[in-house]
Amino acid sequence: MNQKVYITKHLVEDLRKECDGRAVNGVFFLVDENTRKLCLPLLMEDDFFSKVTVIEIKANDDHKSLESLASVWTSLQKNGATRKSLMINLGGGMVTDLGGFAASTFKRGMEYVNVPTTLLGAVDAAVGGKTGINFGGLKNEIGVINSSKSVVINADFFRTLDAENLRSGYAEMIKHGLISNTEIWKHILSFDLDNVDYNRLSELLLESISVKEKVVEIDPTEKGLRKVLNFGHTVGHAFESYAMEMGKPVLHGYAVAWGMISELYLSYKLLGFPKETLSTAVRMIKENYGALPIKCDIYDHLYDLMTHDKKNEGDGRILFSLLKNIGEIEINVAVSKKDILDSLDFYRETVGLA
Repeated sequence: MNQKVYITKHLVEDLRKECDGRAVNGVFFLVDENTRKLCLPLLMEDDFFSKVTVIEIKANDDHKSLESLASVWTSLQKNGATRKSLMINLGGGMVTDLGGFAASTFKRGMEYVNVPTTLLGAVDAAVGGKTGINFGGLKNEIGVINSSKSVVINADFFRTLDAENLRSGYAEMIKHGLISNTEIWKHILSFDLDNVDYNRLSELLLESISVKEKVVEIDPTEKGLRKVLNFGHTVGHAFESYAMEMGKPVLHGYAVAWGMISELYLSYKLLGFPKETLSTAVRMIKENYGALPIKCDIYDHLYDLMTHDKKNEGDGRILFSLLKNIGEIEINVAVSKKDILDSLDFYRETVGLA
């Protein structure tokens, strides 16, 4: 993975270096409504960046769409972007996903830099080269894998996050702890989400990103090991898609956290994942993430949503990435419909819905 990831305390200076001698008209900012108002002004104080073309899209995941993508392509085209231009994606995971896809496909590919402004964006979406949009009611259905030139992280942005968005990002760090080793898992468990130490959070963030980087370096195009990064996502994406259908969208990290409850149960039932660790992880998730209310009568619909998961291989089976223990990974585990529905029962019982 030819991607440089670093935390900076000198954002403007380091972004100027990333522009690599390009003229002002060769650099483009992609922002959403929120980051234009809250984050972009920090960069616009610089004479160079004050002249850069700004492309704005609407915020929130329901705008990670073909229409938004087309609007970005149109802006690039109208403002003379070339294959030698640079896109700077300033925002959360929605902006870096869509912006990375737009840059990777415009003129068959221009370079881009991700500047994640959310914890979720920093630990997950901005790193690893996955780009894309939602399509047909399904998460990240269309996209390419193409790494950014760099990921430039300024942890000061995280101080502006509300508790829910901070927790959303931390869910991916919980996942990285479970798929890595017991030391990192202990660090994840010991962090106090109610009284956030931002210096400590930066340390844990780098540790968490390194877990993803090592996986992506081994398997950049998700032919094998990289599928472990989808732990919690098979059920989680179904939860997320269902919530979107109901007109009550949920934060991605919350859906993944709830998905991990079901997938930890499957890991326990099918692979012997330790019951004590299961209980510890589930208790932490329940205490920090609440619950998505679901009833038994939507199980079949959730199952149908899981059949569209990108890890599946088209033979009708639903494949999961599961754990034998902390850091002991089993990919492409085919799980029966009965076991999947049992895992949804376990989720409902655990979070107090049964």
